[in-house]
Amino acid sequence: MKFTIDPFFEIANEAIVSIINNFNSTGILFGDGQRNKIKLFELEGKTINIKSFKIPHFINKIAYKYFRKSKARRSFEYATTLLEKGIGTPQPIAYFENYDFIGLKDSYYLSEHLQCDLTYRELVEIPDFPDNENILRQFTRFSFDLHQKGIEFLDHSPGNTLIKKNAEGSYDFFLVDLNRMNFHDNMDFDSRMKNLSHLTPKKEMIAVMSNEYSKVYPAQTEADIFEKMWFYTNDFQERFAKKRRLKKKLKFWKS
Repeated sequence: MKFTIDPFFEIANEAIVSIINNFNSTGILFGDGQRNKIKLFELEGKTINIKSFKIPHFINKIAYKYFRKSKARRSFEYATTLLEKGIGTPQPIAYFENYDFIGLKDSYYLSEHLQCDLTYRELVEIPDFPDNENILRQFTRFSFDLHQKGIEFLDHSPGNTLIKKNAEGSYDFFLVDLNRMNFHDNMDFDSRMKNLSHLTPKKEMIAVMSNEYSKVYPAQTEADIFEKMWFYTNDFQERFAKKRRLKKKLKFWKS
């Protein structure tokens, strides 16, 4: 077993190792666990969140041992980088990797569990969600901050930003599901707009986001921002729909 633990949590080293060794038989399941399994545990008076990644297929078992960092390691390292850059994410604790003679067998990413008030998904699915437009505008500024800092969050999708409301009516945003991310010195206009294309199919939301983004990104007009954001959103939605139709056909033929 190979692992790295954040220095702040090293005092709980033995407890963390014990939790990983007993992951399958203990803990509280969080979410549906259809692809990756997430469980909650208590550690030193805190609730921690452990993500057990899906066991990789044969090729990836080898790739993750010799050529690529595992999803667990990337999640830990990217979380650390985000915090260094002033971007919210649950506090990283550790990552674990288990290997067999072929390659990576299983891996785990540990972080503090963050209780949130909502995710971006609620803004899409509940149009009359309280303070909807204000949250959307603050989220847009948060996304702009990511772009300004050269952070390309490849899974910038509805469920991967946790949102907490502050007493004074402002909101804090925290990224999760971190294993797919690029870091740049600069992000060009197309990359910025494409990065926002997985969030919502609703034109009225794209209009609000375009308006807010234009206030902090004077290099482009609001009209240009809307046109480009809507273009990439449509492109993604069409490809997503095509993929779903193909999956349904494959299921039909298999049955």
